[in-house]
Amino acid sequence: MAEDFEQRLVELETRLAFQDQTLAELNDALAEMRREVARQTDLLRRALEELKQSRGALYADPADEPPPPHY
Repeated sequence: MAEDFEQRLVELETRLAFQDQTLAELNDALAEMRREVARQTDLLRRALEELKQSRGALYADPADEPPPPHY
């Protein structure tokens, strides 16, 4: 009976060790994904800002432009 108990204890400790390792790996993967999402968010924010600037240059208010030289 003590041998059976010891075998179960070893099996539980082994499972716990594997679960701890898996949890650490998942935590690392989650941290990496959060960094990637932050990087993608920053890239998207910059791209949108550049698009707004480009649109502003393309669709400038004609009243703000100087008259052509022949006027």
